[in-house]
Amino acid sequence: QVQLVESGGGLVQAGGSLRLSCAASGRTSSVAAMGWFRQAPGQEREFVARIIRSSGTTYYADSVKGRFAISRDNAENTVYLQMNSLKSEDTAFYYCAASTTEYARAEMIGYDYWGQGTPVTVSS
Repeated sequence: QVQLVESGGGLVQAGGSLRLSCAASGRTSSVAAMGWFRQAPGQEREFVARIIRSSGTTYYADSVKGRFAISRDNAENTVYLQMNSLKSEDTAFYYCAASTTEYARAEMIGYDYWGQGTPVTVSS
């Protein structure tokens, strides 16, 4: 089992920045890729970004490309999501996810473990 704990969410003004962290524990050697998803009130959970643990290869949703950056620190078993130029539409609960395969991308079914989420509110 892998446990994921997100942190770093909060309230920020439009145009501002936030950095989310996701700390993994447990059988972290089984994790091949990690991703971030988000869910706004009344909406479905959607993909944000993914990184392959070994190569660092990244993949982003079009809505965040150029504004968000996912990175990882394998020594610390932590993944980050740097969010810049935040917009009100970025307001959501942000969830960290881990996959045991490098093929996981935007589909939730590709991820085996999930965190509890951290809230991000962008005020306009």
